[in-house]
Amino acid sequence: MSILFVLFQAILAFCWIYVRKYQSQRESEVVSTITAIFSLAIALITSALLPVDIFLVSYMKNQNGTFKDWANANVSKQIEDTVLYGYYTLYSVILFCVFFWIPFVYFYYEEKDDDDTGKCTQIKTALKYTLGFAVICALLLLVGAFVPLNVPNNKNSTEWEKVKFLFEELGSSHGLAALSFSISSLTLIGMLAAITYTAYGMSALPLNLIKGTRSAAYERLENTEDIEEVEQHIQTIKSKSKDGRPLPARDKRALKQFEERLRTLRKRERHLEFIENSWWTKFCGALRPLKIIWGIFFILVALLFVISLFLSNLDKALHSAGIDSGFIIFGANLSNPLNMLLPVLQTVFPLDYILITIIIMYFIFTSMAGIRNIGIWFFWIRLYKIRRGRTRPQALLFLCMILLLIVLHTSYMIYSLAPQYVMYGSQNYLVESNVTSDDTKGNSTLSVPKRCDADAPEDQCTVTRTYLFLHKFWFFSAAYYFGNWAFLGVFLIGLIVSCCKGKKSVIEGVDEDSDISDDEPSVYSV
Repeated sequence: MSILFVLFQAILAFCWIYVRKYQSQRESEVVSTITAIFSLAIALITSALLPVDIFLVSYMKNQNGTFKDWANANVSKQIEDTVLYGYYTLYSVILFCVFFWIPFVYFYYEEKDDDDTGKCTQIKTALKYTLGFAVICALLLLVGAFVPLNVPNNKNSTEWEKVKFLFEELGSSHGLAALSFSISSLTLIGMLAAITYTAYGMSALPLNLIKGTRSAAYERLENTEDIEEVEQHIQTIKSKSKDGRPLPARDKRALKQFEERLRTLRKRERHLEFIENSWWTKFCGALRPLKIIWGIFFILVALLFVISLFLSNLDKALHSAGIDSGFIIFGANLSNPLNMLLPVLQTVFPLDYILITIIIMYFIFTSMAGIRNIGIWFFWIRLYKIRRGRTRPQALLFLCMILLLIVLHTSYMIYSLAPQYVMYGSQNYLVESNVTSDDTKGNSTLSVPKRCDADAPEDQCTVTRTYLFLHKFWFFSAAYYFGNWAFLGVFLIGLIVSCCKGKKSVIEGVDEDSDISDDEPSVYSV
């Protein structure tokens, strides 16, 4: 318990630092800050539940395929229920955040932008808009609860018997289908967010670390030359009115544009001068080799992820039962690097869990990088930019909601990479094998361990609770399958774009942001 408490504190500390790093110092609000930190923490805690789930089902069995002495039926059931209740709790909290709390806080601060609006009016308006999200959540739960996964055996059943059957099925599943349908619907949205942000972030983050940023001194030199050029243009235009003649409308517009450009360049000059003389710049310069190493490591993890995902999807295309089954396969007919690596790491505890945790955390951090680089868009309209020290409260809430949705999709992505491992972990079960003995000149029966798969008896292998949430509805699995192909395509496009782009400016964004005050240069430190 002490380890879990320390882990929880570490997650909260990271979330607090991350949110404080990006939120605007001028527009920070207590409620939005707490909401963003809490939502981000829930996303990280939920992502950590997958390796815990895999570890628990694996820990109940020995490597020879037998259950451990303490892992009787009651204990195993208790462990399974504990993990299931953990999923219930976290997924319910995610539903609450996505459909009620985050929308309410967002609309509350949208109304706050209007100075004439009182607090009561803000709350009423926010509740009115939030009610729409709550209705959507209720509809998803109802659809998931009353769309039966099985049908009554008696075709001549009355309408009342059919309704009774629905309620009995709902009760027998303890609401699992209802929650699973709602979560799967959100996971589908998370898949779109992962295709948009994570796929690009997987290429942009490593290459940005490797390439680094431009030199502040060199940028200052270029900026000084631009200032001199703009000042020369301004002087040329002003010289036309020295004899008292008014400037033509065209020259007035040009003069205004040059003066605005000059203000931006002088602002850049102040920020560049601050960064060039900053101790943080010198410290980051000393860490440059370490950043390159991290960039190479991240690109290797990305290649491992992408190659494994491609081979896994190709395996489904060739060997699954098709779209009607949701392209589900049990085991792997085509080996991929991750599937080959995990069994090797399973022999040395806990290397396989460390690898899964690294992939999950990498998935989250690259999602953060993708959102930071692309910004938050609604189709072709850019809503917000994520900028260090200048992000509005509404943008932070959007960021956390997107991360919550992406985290939901993470479990299916890991399942796509290693289906058998996500279902059973490192469990083995005993099978009878005939062995020919030279001494007795006959056959004898020997029990040998075999890796758990779909053919294993139900009482010999325990399925992870994650799998139960992932495959309640085949049509979601089919959508995830096609989403994986789109993910691979966007990654390749992002890789090409990131390779072609030059180094980022050390104060990227100053040209675009007219709302930056001159007393905030420290937010541009590299």
